[in-house]
Amino acid sequence: MLALDTALTKVVGDRTAKAMADELQLHTVRDLVRHYPSRYARRGEMTRLTDLQVGDRVTVLGQVRKVDTRPMKNRRGSITEVTVGDGEGSMRLVFFNHKHARLAVGAWGLFAGTVSSWHGQLQFNHPDCQLLDESTDADEWATAMLPIYPASKSVSSWVLQKSLKLVLDSPAAADQLLAADPVPAPVRRRHGLMALARAIWLKHHPETPDDVERADHRLKWDEALVLQVTLAARRRAASLEPGIARPRRPGGLADAVDGLLPFDLTDGQREVGEALAAEIGREQPMHRLLQGEVGSGKTVVALRAMAQVVDAGGQAALLAPTEVLAAQHARGIAGLLGPLGRAGELDGDAEGTRVTLLTGSLRTAARRAALAEVADGRAGIVVGTHALLSEGVEFADLGLVVVDEQHRFGVEQRDRLRAKGQRPPHVLVMTATPIPRTVAMTVYGDLETLTLRQLPAGRGGVSSSVVPVREKPAWLGRAWERVREEVAQGRQAYVVCPRIGDDEPAGEGPDDADGAPAGDAERRPPLAVLDVAEQLRGGPLAGLRVEVLHGRLTAEEKEARMRAFAQREVDVLVATTVIEVGVDVPNATVMVVMDADRFGVSQLHQLRGRVARGKHPGLCLLVSEAPVSSSTGVRLAQVAATTDGFELARLDLETRREGDVLGAAQSGRRSGVKLLSLLHDEELIAAARSEAAGLLETDLGLAEHPELAAAVAALNAGDRADWLERA
Repeated sequence: MLALDTALTKVVGDRTAKAMADELQLHTVRDLVRHYPSRYARRGEMTRLTDLQVGDRVTVLGQVRKVDTRPMKNRRGSITEVTVGDGEGSMRLVFFNHKHARLAVGAWGLFAGTVSSWHGQLQFNHPDCQLLDESTDADEWATAMLPIYPASKSVSSWVLQKSLKLVLDSPAAADQLLAADPVPAPVRRRHGLMALARAIWLKHHPETPDDVERADHRLKWDEALVLQVTLAARRRAASLEPGIARPRRPGGLADAVDGLLPFDLTDGQREVGEALAAEIGREQPMHRLLQGEVGSGKTVVALRAMAQVVDAGGQAALLAPTEVLAAQHARGIAGLLGPLGRAGELDGDAEGTRVTLLTGSLRTAARRAALAEVADGRAGIVVGTHALLSEGVEFADLGLVVVDEQHRFGVEQRDRLRAKGQRPPHVLVMTATPIPRTVAMTVYGDLETLTLRQLPAGRGGVSSSVVPVREKPAWLGRAWERVREEVAQGRQAYVVCPRIGDDEPAGEGPDDADGAPAGDAERRPPLAVLDVAEQLRGGPLAGLRVEVLHGRLTAEEKEARMRAFAQREVDVLVATTVIEVGVDVPNATVMVVMDADRFGVSQLHQLRGRVARGKHPGLCLLVSEAPVSSSTGVRLAQVAATTDGFELARLDLETRREGDVLGAAQSGRRSGVKLLSLLHDEELIAAARSEAAGLLETDLGLAEHPELAAAVAALNAGDRADWLERA
């Protein structure tokens, strides 16, 4: 008898089951029935072959228009070329030494493969084919909403379709789906949701688009509720773990920090600071997300919170995503505190503390000294990279964890740092990428959110323009003239490139989620820092002091070059996205982003935030070969048109895949999010969040809902999530 936990080896055979497991991560009947179609095709309906991109692995529905078999010119054997069309576009199927007798003109079929290009025409080489006619798959072909499944090299869409037919035609499987419904009956009744078994059937066997829409609505509830219960359980478990109250102490380091600041705090900084101070002063550990516009002063808010914890006898750890940013944070904090940050040194103030930097590139002696300062408590403020998470890093009394640029870290990494406290520390997570409400509810649902919108007074502001070099080649020359003009006035400039050099291994570069499709062989390689710097030195910026900064340099080299730029010993810094976050040089007023179309919306906003951080107005130039009228060109124009990070966050959500937004720790199989849209399902997510809180507030919690508890446990399998048991 088929059950949801039945291994697919008992359904489809060993070879196919192995391919499903290895290539699609499908292991059980439960996995298979939750492997939803990516779209549906109808006979004679446009499948838009014109939308295909080189490198896509897709299944298309088309009609054979032409078949041509001929001998190959330069080797033995024959080549068969088949042209298929969908009424709007066409593509070519190529077979070597293999005739498809059934591929006759007029035949309809499903064709699967990886899209390539030959002389500008799209083609499949040796695609998998499944011909359809009035006698084959008659039921599906007559009503003809044909499900097209996410497939792989070894498992085609129609293999998945036939496998699902075997499973869903089993009465036992249908009964199990009814019994395993994770959405409790009262919730289903309140929101008018159909039974799970009916939704699964309609998703795989729809007759109308309305069937798909109704099934999707129900299945999205499964995803939203399970994820929101998981997050609510984290919040609840955290609230049950007592921490240590760190109340503000008058006349301490926190007050001294306020007196040392060379500027007045904004109203927003004061308001957020008071909220954090109150929570840190309580025994219940704080779990806060602080989001704010680029340049809104989040680091100052964090420093004031860290000083409060130090006053109360604890330590604060600031986790930064890059060594450049960690070094800048440590240098900036130490510089502001002066003697108060050098306790124990000859010129230090005994009433202060020590600011210690811990990164992976520290030499042995320096690392040993840093670890000792952290372990014995002399270092009240510890700034570091992922090195802080390493074994052997022990704190005397960790009272506050500050995570800068949370999107660079996973939940597990945050928890690993929290675990270094003797008692659960307070947690402050910061991001300069404003977050739409749906993302905050879904990705950061275990944190309460604070928002900092107000920018410090006296900022010059930044204007942005797109430089479309194909249509307006002279504009690039004018861009370099603007750089020279700013440098002549004593200012400085950044030039950002996607790569380091031609021999660069994959790893450092832009988040190209909304750039060109992978595998586009006709697109030139991205511009490289080393090449562009050399061209600028010998060309439009000749005579200026041009330096490079990238991830391949040693920590000492990066620190030295960043310090030289900050001290105005460098006019133009040509860099990768290593300067994307946190880098603060108020004298820099121009940024030129080369190949801007290869960067994501959030990255462009972050990069632009590196200029106009002082009193002088800034200029950001987005250089791109993308046509102005293309979707990419329009997106760049939208970025240039506004500096409102919250508006751009929504644009980012529109142009990126859900997995990119959710991040590796919460996308795809790990989160169970396959249908839920953060952009379009805000009301559903909010309703699920409310239901999740209510379900956990009862005396029995999830014990009353074993099916939901099992789904939540499956989502968190392998994470040793003991917090779930306490919920």
